[in-house]
Amino acid sequence: MILDSFRLDGRVALVTGGNRGLGAGCALALAEAGADIALLGRTDPAETTRSIVELGRRVSYVPCDLGKAGPAELAAAVGTVRDELGRLDILVNNAGIIRRAPAAEVTAADWDDVRAVNVDAVFHLSQAAGRVMIDQGSGKIINIASMLSFQGGIRVPAYTAGKHAVIGITRALANEWAGLGVNVNAIAPGYMATDNTAALRDDPARAGAILDRIPAGRWGTPGDLGGAVVFLASDASRYVHAAVLPVDGGWLAR
Repeated sequence: MILDSFRLDGRVALVTGGNRGLGAGCALALAEAGADIALLGRTDPAETTRSIVELGRRVSYVPCDLGKAGPAELAAAVGTVRDELGRLDILVNNAGIIRRAPAAEVTAADWDDVRAVNVDAVFHLSQAAGRVMIDQGSGKIINIASMLSFQGGIRVPAYTAGKHAVIGITRALANEWAGLGVNVNAIAPGYMATDNTAALRDDPARAGAILDRIPAGRWGTPGDLGGAVVFLASDASRYVHAAVLPVDGGWLAR
């Protein structure tokens, strides 16, 4: 039955930045579909953990600062997930940071900090997870891109560059790994009501301009990513490779 192909029973998903916002939404959706969850990040995701346990799933917290972790530490984190939960089937590279400033005033430190989390960690975690998935002949990697993977934005050059890079990484890995049983795809959320957009939502002029352009007439919520992430993590998307799926309320159509 087609609905069975969306089930994730017996699978293990690693989600970065799952303590709140989009990461928590992704983790809960995967758990509701049957997956056990590993949550990687700097902050103990106590609330997300409780919600996953209430669903009857196993959950593990892997402490890691993606802004400082190098390839060896990220590979060790993947190893920890395998040791604690027995396998790794799904990786969701969700964690990201944003620094806002006019382009002429962006500091080298801010540029490097954004690149470390939004680009370097995405590649090195994907590389470590990919090795596991290639060996087992199956796996799903889902990168969280952005509307700024397609557009330039204002006052966020480092974030924009990083989210363009996420799509490049997605396509490059898909080209190499699709024939090895590993699906690599991305989701591009639209304007979501999360911590990263608080500054925009607090600016009446910017918030109004953004809302006027969204055909759906509202900001997105973390729960709006649930269907997309479960689809890309499941057997229902077995022939989907290198796709970038907008979940944007119609923003790109405008």
